[in-house]
Amino acid sequence: MRHVPMPDISSIPETVILADGEYPAEGIPAALLAHARRVVCCDGAADAYITRGGRPAAIVGDGDSIRDATALRFREVLHIVPDQETNDLTKAFAFCMEQGYGKITILGATGRREDHTIGNISLLADYARQAEVQMVTPYGVFNAVDGTATLASMPRQQVSIFTLAPGTRVTVHGLRYLPPAEGLRSWWCGTLNEAEGDTFTVRTDGPTLLFRTFLRKE
Repeated sequence: MRHVPMPDISSIPETVILADGEYPAEGIPAALLAHARRVVCCDGAADAYITRGGRPAAIVGDGDSIRDATALRFREVLHIVPDQETNDLTKAFAFCMEQGYGKITILGATGRREDHTIGNISLLADYARQAEVQMVTPYGVFNAVDGTATLASMPRQQVSIFTLAPGTRVTVHGLRYLPPAEGLRSWWCGTLNEAEGDTFTVRTDGPTLLFRTFLRKE
């Protein structure tokens, strides 16, 4: 059975994709960025990362959001993908797959633009079919499950469940509230659940996103 750990300030990601949302300047996201073995920047995030002293392993995107000086300085690791059918996060993810990077932490995918945030989060289920991937925000972590997984937690930790396909059924063990047998009829129906212990198990028959907060409920 797949086990999904909880990231913390001591975690060392193999690969971080840094997207162009809210910059991970503090807390667990900042620690993950600092500890990463390699950082692949979406082109819109490259300037902020480099300004703070970072040196990206690669910069990937359509090239419309990066300063000319940065593009010139880092031209050897700049990968321009003109395809307009995918966003820069997906371009960066595809690059990582081509390089064989199988464990990925996505940072900076939320904040600034709500439409981009929703789009980025929804893409996580597609990415999870190809790699071990998590999306970390300032407040918690998103993971995708399709099948059965056990996730690390802590008592009274807030957990939200979002099914992406109509009719997807979810069963849980170790959460305070049980989802309805017929499935979740709307996104909000699976929010604000609560972990009872150090782990919980989720079983789904379709693509499902889970969000675990960094803090437990007071």
